[in-house]
Amino acid sequence: MKRVFSRSSLITFWKKYPETEQYLKTWYDLIIKTDWTTPTTLKNIFGNVSILKNGRVVFNLKGNKYRLVAKINYEKQWIFIRFIGKHDDYDKIDANTI
Repeated sequence: MKRVFSRSSLITFWKKYPETEQYLKTWYDLIIKTDWTTPTTLKNIFGNVSILKNGRVVFNLKGNKYRLVAKINYEKQWIFIRFIGKHDDYDKIDANTI
């Protein structure tokens, strides 16, 4: 069963930045409805995704204005949202360790 931990962080973010709501809803729907069992299959679905080490993935949102960093368990199809923010805020974190 596919799971996103935690969807509430998406809602909180789009309430703060309403222009991201539709992008985040679309991202969530794709994650829940598609099969992504490897980094390659995930990249085929989200062409602009960056695959990092340790199961980390960076999704570019709204023309790369925002970024979402997730840790993924491909076997269980679980996604743990580790960061979501403006591109400038993303530049201040280490996506490999957050």
